[in-house]
Amino acid sequence: MKKEKAVVVFSGGQDSSTCLFWSLRRFQEVIAVTFDYNQRHKTEIECAKKITSELGIKHHILDMDLLNQLAPNALTRNDIDVKDGVDGELPSTFVPGRNLLFLSFAGILASQVGAKHIVTGVCETDFSGYPDCRDIFIKSLNVTLNLSMDEGFVIHTPLMWLNKAETWKLADDLGSFDFVREKTLTCYNGIIADGCGECPACKLRKRGLEDYLSTRK
Repeated sequence: MKKEKAVVVFSGGQDSSTCLFWSLRRFQEVIAVTFDYNQRHKTEIECAKKITSELGIKHHILDMDLLNQLAPNALTRNDIDVKDGVDGELPSTFVPGRNLLFLSFAGILASQVGAKHIVTGVCETDFSGYPDCRDIFIKSLNVTLNLSMDEGFVIHTPLMWLNKAETWKLADDLGSFDFVREKTLTCYNGIIADGCGECPACKLRKRGLEDYLSTRK
């Protein structure tokens, strides 16, 4: 695979940054794509720009503002609180159709730049119950993208069966532990690195980090 090209769906967060380093080990050329859907914290996009610039990776930012109009949620509205789902409901941070649209547009970009590989940091192990992070969805969409564009894309999900502690270990194995810990943005309140420590994303990241550090040699 080293001679091939990959498009990485990139938010500047822990998971997508780990996938970025994973891709740099496997592909000759890596292109990052970030989606601007008028999310609450523009820091996310600035963080993604800074990381790709530092790593010397070509970076595309695509306007997806329509998603904001169609799917108001806690990531796009200041008047909607960030909270976990209760009684089987999805968290307020779920954006309906987000990964469907992101991966579809990543596929279109991949087709234009001659890439056969698409990499995304979705995970079914430590996740918030989002239906578009499930393995079955990714496999289904992979088939659909290939049929829709007559391509032979492969969607890679390096984190699909990893918990957060194992994701930290992967970053460490890739030699990017400190980079991911200090320069990525996971926090729903827009605070880089260890974040606010209070939002659901920070709690998940922190718990995974503590679990990993307790076993790190």
